[in-house]
Amino acid sequence: MHVKSKMMAFGGLSLALCILFMALGSVFETGTLFFLAASSFFVGIMIREMGMKMGLAFYLAAVLLGFIIAPNKFYVVTFGAMGLYILVIEGAWRLLARNPGRFQKRGLFWGIKYLVFNVMYIPAVLFFQELLFSRALTPVILAGVLLAGQVGLWIYDNAYEYTQAHIWSRMRGRLLRQGES
Repeated sequence: MHVKSKMMAFGGLSLALCILFMALGSVFETGTLFFLAASSFFVGIMIREMGMKMGLAFYLAAVLLGFIIAPNKFYVVTFGAMGLYILVIEGAWRLLARNPGRFQKRGLFWGIKYLVFNVMYIPAVLFFQELLFSRALTPVILAGVLLAGQVGLWIYDNAYEYTQAHIWSRMRGRLLRQGES
C-alpha cells in the first residue's frame, strides 16, 4: 500500500513536534506533565488520521527517538505510558464501534479506560514507590496517590478529547487540505 507524500511529511512533522514537547518537559520542569500530555496527544492524532497500524508505528518511533534524543529518560517512560494508554483506548473505541449492540457503549468505554489506566498505574505506584517518591508511602498517602491518579486520568482524558474535538479539528482543515498537491 502506498502512503501519500503529504501524509508522510505530516507524520514526520508530528514526530518532530512530539519529541520537541518531550524535550521541553525537561526544560520547563513546572510544565512537565503538560508537555508530556501534549506530546502523547500526537499518538491519537496519527491514529485518527492514518489508522491503527500507522499510529502504532508512530508511537514506537516516538518512544525510540525519545530515548535517543530526550535528555530525561524517565520522561520518555512517562510519555510511553501516556501514549500506550491512547493507543489502547483508540483501539478499544474502534472495536466497540464495529460491534453494534444494545449495551451502553459509553459506560463500557469509560470502564475500559479506567481498567487500562489502572493496569499501568497501580503496579507502578505499588512496586516503584521509592523510585517515584524517594521513599515508601504510608497507607493513607498511598491511598491518596491512587485516588489522585484517578482524578488525573479524568483530567487527562478530557483534555485529550477536547484537543481532538476542538483544537485538532480546527487545525486539521488548514494543515491537511485534500485535493492540493
